[in-house]
Amino acid sequence: MKEILNHLFEHKTLSKEQARDILLGIGRGDYNTAQIASFLTVYMMRSIRVEELEGFRDAMLELCLPIDLSAYDPMDLCGTGGDGKDTFNISTLSAFVVAGAGQRVAKHGNHGVSSMCGSSTVMDYLGYKFTNDLDELERRIETAGICFLHAPLFHPAMKNIAPIRRDLGVKTFFNVLGPMVNPAKPQKQLVGVFNLEIARLYAYLYQQTDKQFMILHTLDGYDEVSLTGSFKVITNRSEQLLSPAELGLDTQTPESLSGGNTVAESAQIFMDVLKNESTTAQKQAVLANAAMALLATDRAATREEAVALARESIDSGRALECFTKLVA
Repeated sequence: MKEILNHLFEHKTLSKEQARDILLGIGRGDYNTAQIASFLTVYMMRSIRVEELEGFRDAMLELCLPIDLSAYDPMDLCGTGGDGKDTFNISTLSAFVVAGAGQRVAKHGNHGVSSMCGSSTVMDYLGYKFTNDLDELERRIETAGICFLHAPLFHPAMKNIAPIRRDLGVKTFFNVLGPMVNPAKPQKQLVGVFNLEIARLYAYLYQQTDKQFMILHTLDGYDEVSLTGSFKVITNRSEQLLSPAELGLDTQTPESLSGGNTVAESAQIFMDVLKNESTTAQKQAVLANAAMALLATDRAATREEAVALARESIDSGRALECFTKLVA
């Protein structure tokens, strides 16, 4: 690791193979805590290159416990996190809305590192029991239309990284990797990223695959459609800049998307949205992201139709029903 760090401190970059080998070494426990923390710190101080990201991704998928849910043709809705906005759990809620609209979901998630309440945190608080048992996950996606893949159960080699990330308390390149390393390898994916540079990296790498994907970034810094301003949409077919009005929705304030000060408050917002008892701003943010996911999977042909399908999923109680069946 000493040679690697000196190489990086000289502003040099890693090849895809070098990046893969280093992350495999981290997973094997070849390096100590200080060395790993120093390595992570490098990428807080400079941008990650596409070859490096590709190598890190390949190592993570090589090390993970794979799971085959291809028979259900699921999609994932996952943000990188790390935007520092402390919103409520918009993408996780959107996953239930999408499931309620008929598109099966294999949601990849974890506890928050740079935020208080990650998707795993709120799911755990609300009574969901994490598992990596294939039969159980198949039963859940069959009955509830959705299953939840708690990242640490599928990436056991990364267990020595988790406390270091927690202690650092800021976003690292593992935030960027998260959506790329869903162990189910879904062929349909909605990804929110915290800046346009990461959006470009994702677009380049996903265009080398046969994924049906959509990448989202709101220009004022959110890793999702926040409705606080215009947002970028990149797919394997097009690239657009859209406004909230073009979804038929209102522009929202950052304050209206707050996730609260405690996990209990975040969980209350979560259930309020599913029960259709939330604020207009909270509901519209979830509708926006769920609608984009439905467009990404061709469940809807137009933005208007996609928003209507998402709204029906909440208003009819189907999104709540998916959650209730999953937790039960």
